[in-house]
Parts: sequence; structure tokens; C-alpha cells
Amino acid sequence: MESVLLGPPSSSFLQLPKLHLHDKPRPSNPPSTICCGLRKSSREPLWRRKVMSTEAIQAVQALKIAKSSQSRDPSSPSFPSSRLGEVFSNRIGRLIKGDLVAVLGELQRQNEWEIALQVFDFMRNEDTFRLDLSLYGDMILMLGKNKLIEIAEKLLSELKKEGLQPDTRIYNEMIGAYLKVGMIDKAMNTYKIMKDSGCNPDRLTLTILIRNLDKAGEEELASFVKKDCNHINKEP
Repeated sequence: MESVLLGPPSSSFLQLPKLHLHDKPRPSNPPSTICCGLRKSSREPLWRRKVMSTEAIQAVQALKIAKSSQSRDPSSPSFPSSRLGEVFSNRIGRLIKGDLVAVLGELQRQNEWEIALQVFDFMRNEDTFRLDLSLYGDMILMLGKNKLIEIAEKLLSELKKEGLQPDTRIYNEMIGAYLKVGMIDKAMNTYKIMKDSGCNPDRLTLTILIRNLDKAGEEELASFVKKDCNHINKEP
């Protein structure tokens, strides 16, 4: 496979606040805990390999070492550090497309969300690399698990700016993220937008909504979703 040399990382398209690696993430804190019932992604990315290449494994290790060294030195520059920038230039920028996707997937699997965001941003800003909905879906799933709702919302907004239309999975991940932090109104609004856009809810959509609305004591809303469930003949 022919290598694709990628340029140095550019400024973040998400315009995220600078992150200090020694700081803990600040997730949204719901008044009560609600289990969103989200499943792990079963999707096989277009270029993901069953076995990671040596180059991809070394890249993941180098990224984590750079992050760790930054965490041990609070006086050093904020994320990404100069050492992390060197890893992007010397390793990430030299990976072929399949290895780059594998690196992102492995960072998501290990829940290294800070570095995963940087790699995703790097991929997004490369002219030779076009991100598809499945990659956005994986990122929103990871962000939802970490209760990073504002970043997930920005990612959804940028997805639309790229000319992509959210599919059922994207909406499901956003609904699940909102339910995880008790944002029931936003979850229901996303459900409405989903239907209004012509994107059909699937069994997972209805299951996570009904299950979590019941747990939250929102009997009226749960009954409303159940009616939709009967209407489209997809009773969970």
C-alpha cells in the first residue's frame, strides 16, 4: 500500500479550550445517574486491520509517552506539548491511511480521549483524508462515555458543516450521551430532529429511550416513545 505523507497538525477545528494533561476532565454532572444502555460499536472501520502494524503500535506508544511526560511536568506548555508535536510530525504524519485509522481506534479503545481528539483533528485537516460518518460516530460514542457533551455537540455541528448528514447511528450516540448525563430534554429534542430529518429510529433508538425514560420516572415521555414504537412496528 502506498504511503500517504501527512503534514503537521493544524489548529483545532473544534476550537477546544487548551487542555492541561495534569488536569482531570470536567464532565457534565447530572443530578442523578442514568444508564444509557449504549452498546460498544460493532462497526468495522473501512481501513481498520484485525492486527495493528508495528508502525501503528509504535505511534500509539509514542503518543502516550509524550502525554505522560507532559503530565509529570506541570510547568511545561499546555496540550499538545512540543514532544507530542514531534510525535505528530515524525510518526503520525508518516502513517498510511489504514494505520492512522487503527491508531485512532486504539486510542478510543484505551479511552485516551485527549489524544484521540488531536489525532481526529489531524485527520480531519488533511486534504487527502475524508472522514466518514462511522468515524464521527466512534468519536461521539467515546465522548458520550466520558460525559464530554459540549465537545460531542461541537463535533456534530462540524459534521454538518462538512456536508455530511447524520445517520441513525450518529443520532443514537447523541441521544445516549444526553441520557448518560440526565439531559432528557436534549435527548428528546434530538429524537424529534432525527424523525423530522427523515432518519428512521431503529430498535436501539427506541430501546435506550424507553429504558432510560422509565428509569427516570418519565412515564409520559416513555409512553410517547412506545406509541412511536408501535407505529413503526419496532417494539423493543
